[in-house]
Amino acid sequence: MFYYVLKYVLLGPLLRLVFRPRIEGLEHVPATGAAIVAGNHLSFSDHFLMPAILKRRITFLAKKEYFTGPGIKGRLTAAFFRSAGQIPVDRTGKEAGQAAIREGLGVLTKDELLGIYPEGTRSHDGRLYKGKVGVAVMALKARVPVIPCAMIGTFEAQPPGKVIPNVHPVKIRFGEPLDFSRYEGMENEKAILRAVTDEIMYAILALSEQEYVDQYAAVAKAEQEAAAKAKAKAKAGKDRKLPRLPIS
Repeated sequence: MFYYVLKYVLLGPLLRLVFRPRIEGLEHVPATGAAIVAGNHLSFSDHFLMPAILKRRITFLAKKEYFTGPGIKGRLTAAFFRSAGQIPVDRTGKEAGQAAIREGLGVLTKDELLGIYPEGTRSHDGRLYKGKVGVAVMALKARVPVIPCAMIGTFEAQPPGKVIPNVHPVKIRFGEPLDFSRYEGMENEKAILRAVTDEIMYAILALSEQEYVDQYAAVAKAEQEAAAKAKAKAKAGKDRKLPRLPIS
């Protein structure tokens, strides 16, 4: 019940006012039955914008950290995410991917919509990064269509690190459903999973018109942060003045 209160009374109207979303291709989202909506991920607001404009309820897999924060703020955040239909997923350890797949398949077996960001994390620079194959595993195992989705403008509205979003118009585009029934029974073949995932990412790219990077977002971000730290360390060493020797 609280999901619909958020959508139609509390959060939905506010999001529409701040972001003024323009919707394209909404007819591609099926009115009934299980399906995966796979999109790019540019902003924290993405989790709430898409549910606000869809006619059906959609469940997203969200990182566990949103549900485990300390104190009153942490408990309120966790309650909010659960009320908004988010499922916590642990993204660390060897079993992380399998846990996410199990949760996602549980949603699909109930003939519901599952929302997923194949990049695995938010883009730190607005570019589209290589997709992880979990989306392909779920699509093939559940035998459901994948609807590509592009969020456009949300990076400018709420870039990483910004708590209060800018008043900025956004566009949400849905593409035609992708059918992977030709790969039925091949969900354990790595080459097939990579091909399916790449096809999904190409469809998202065509909708979003982003620059594509053939690298995982988490790896690219870690490399960028390491380079920045090395540069700062080198600069600090260069700026450090040598002690003056006493004059005899």
